[in-house]
Amino acid sequence: MPDPEPSILVVGSTMIDLIAYADVLPEAGQTVVGTGFAMGFGGKGANQAVAAARLGARVAMVNCLGEDSYGADTLRNFEAQGVDATWVRQVPGSSGVAPIWVDAAGMNRIICVPGANDQTSPELAVAAFDAIRPMVVVAQFETPQATTAAVFERARAAGVTTVLNPAPAAPIEGAVIASTDWLVPNEHEFALIGGGTLDGGAAVEDAALRDLADRLGVSLVVTLGERGAAVLARGGRVERVAAPVVRATDTTGAGDAFVGAFAVGLALGWEATDAARLGCAFAADSVTRPGTQSSFAGRESAAGMRERIATRL
Repeated sequence: MPDPEPSILVVGSTMIDLIAYADVLPEAGQTVVGTGFAMGFGGKGANQAVAAARLGARVAMVNCLGEDSYGADTLRNFEAQGVDATWVRQVPGSSGVAPIWVDAAGMNRIICVPGANDQTSPELAVAAFDAIRPMVVVAQFETPQATTAAVFERARAAGVTTVLNPAPAAPIEGAVIASTDWLVPNEHEFALIGGGTLDGGAAVEDAALRDLADRLGVSLVVTLGERGAAVLARGGRVERVAAPVVRATDTTGAGDAFVGAFAVGLALGWEATDAARLGCAFAADSVTRPGTQSSFAGRESAAGMRERIATRL
């Protein structure tokens, strides 16, 4: 039997990425000469939506853009990417932007300026959910947590899976975590939201994973960069999923690539470890190219990744 068409609602941010590349990033008060510059479409929500769409999902986006050229360009990009922007609104003010620095090793530093993203309302998100009735709802922390809480509560009541990517790291409001099924931080966000300390890049321990999952009442996936991901479904055991070995050029957007792909796997009804394998494969492939959404595999290549994992089920 062929896989069903996965349906995903992403409630989250859009940003215009302003990416500067340099061999070494500047210290405080220092100026360095860069090696390149690129401008592209980003925002954690938009990135995750595009990743899911590249993998064959039917994706709708909930967001607010500014009444500026960046907002108009973003709407055109959603159309080009096959992401339904019916529930994206333009409001007075500026669209979100994200200045990004990338060093010679491909590691990045990012400043997010939310702009119109902060006006993404609970009413808009709930109306989108009621109209679409998706299989999975995905959210992050670049739009108001009150909005996430409202749509997650509606999803929980309808038996729809919710996925929270707690990034950028911030305290999680009780109303949000109460309706979160899957919490998907990276290892630094994991530590900041209560998972313990990381000493010199030490591995996230199984006991710390279980402790945080039990305390918050969620299933948990922690992304570990080149080391893959650790997966803990509620009532289960910690399982480690390896990432393909690649040569990284730019890690920008890799976490979003994982979350979008993981959501697709869940929407397909796959086990969480298989969904994480798809996430690791899609994210690892993305770091071999520069940029954010521009680094994601095209639809044909992405379909091949999905098929290779599906054949193992």
